[in-house]
Parts: sequence; C-alpha cells; structure tokens
Amino acid sequence: MDKTLRTAATGLNAQQRYIEVISNNISNVNTTGYKTVRPEFQDLFYETLRPAGAISRNGVEPLNEVQIGSGVELVATSKDFSQGDVNQTGRPLDIAINGEGFFVLELPNHHTAFTRDGSFQLNRNGELVTSHGYRLQPGVTIPDDTVEVQISRNGTINILREFSVDVETVGQIELARFVNPGGLRNLGENIYIESPASGKAIYEEPGTNNTGEVLQKYLETSNVSVVEEMVNMITAQRAYELNSKSIQTADNILGSAVNLKRQ
Repeated sequence: MDKTLRTAATGLNAQQRYIEVISNNISNVNTTGYKTVRPEFQDLFYETLRPAGAISRNGVEPLNEVQIGSGVELVATSKDFSQGDVNQTGRPLDIAINGEGFFVLELPNHHTAFTRDGSFQLNRNGELVTSHGYRLQPGVTIPDDTVEVQISRNGTINILREFSVDVETVGQIELARFVNPGGLRNLGENIYIESPASGKAIYEEPGTNNTGEVLQKYLETSNVSVVEEMVNMITAQRAYELNSKSIQTADNILGSAVNLKRQ
C-alpha cells in the first residue's frame, strides 16, 4: 500500500503541474506573440516482479514479464511555435512576422535575445525598442523630422523626412531562426534566449530560407486556443481526482488491515 500511495502522489504532482501550465497559457491568451506551452510526461521506474523466461511452478513459461510502474513525472515543457493570427493595427511601428523567424534584441547586459512581439516604439534617442526598452538589432534610429516610416516585407526600413520628397533608407531588419525553436529558454517579457537544445541562431534577411516576411502595421496574436485549454483543464482535473481516489482507496485498505490486526 505504501507503493500505491507514493505512485498516486506522483500523479497528483504531475496533474498539478499540468494545471499550472494550462493556467499560464490561458492567462497569456491576449499576450502579443505568445506561444502555447505543452507539458511532457513520462512513466517512472518499473519493478520487475517476474522476469521473462521464468518458469512457473507447473513448469509453464509465461509469455510476458510482470512489471509494476512507479508513477509519472514532468520531464519537459515544449512550446508550440505555430503561427498566431495576424491582426491589423494601423500603427507604423507595429511589425508582425509571417513565418518562423524571431526579432533580434540586445539586452542591458549586452546579451542577445529573441522575440515574436513586434510592438516596437522609439526611445528618447529615436532608436527602435520593445516596450521594455530592449533595442532592436541591428540598431535602427529614426530621425526627429521623420513624417513617415515605411517597412517593406524584406525588412528594409525607409523614411520620408519633413519638407523632403526623397525616400531614405535608415536600416534593415534581420530575423533569426533556429533548428529547434521549441528548445529556446523563455525569460518572460516576451523574450527568449538560446539554449543547448535550441542550437545557435541563424540570421537571415526576412523572406529568405523560410525565415518569414515582416508585415508593417500588423501584430501577431497569441496562438493559445481557449477551447483546447479548457478541455485540457477538465482532463487534468479528472485525472487529479482519480489519483486522489487511489490515495483514499489505499488509505481505506490500510485502515481495514489495521482494524483486522486489532481484532
């Protein structure tokens, strides 16, 4: 019965983690560029009560082993980087990626980070930055007398200055892609960094080698499906209840055994 209690406890812990992941997905349903996270579980060590090839008392060799598992554990959380809906905003500095790429950012510690959130702004120096102030890389500076910003699908940034009819190129957006984007490490604030699982960033011009084009005046929404998350939540809740029943059943059996001994 002690094994039953411990096995059921691993199930309770796993379903609790599942609910935590689902809650985080639902809470970010309106987060720009957010990608759904999925938990991955695996079964634990198995105890072999009768190995294959063992001969029974009557001389018959059973076909299969007798094994009892020890429960379940959360081994990884993977991200679903499928394309979210792209909505028009009309704001010139809003940029969506239609494809697999990531915007490249410079963090305050001068490390490189990546994001799908293209809601850029200008800081006091006229540089393109995220809402947290992280600079887009390569750096782009928009002059004070700019009256119009034009961003092409290949990432070329052109401006039109006040009292001028000539279009001027001030920068080029560069995107990054990864062999395994699901292995990126999430830091919060809509940014990711490389990890050994993701591999090194591959830098490309938008629209080349499946990196994806950029769309000005658009933003990518979260790819969370609320209906799917609600179904997952119900499934996790029922699994949690069943594991709780297992603990209650084991406790009742133990209680009965104790009462028999007393009698």
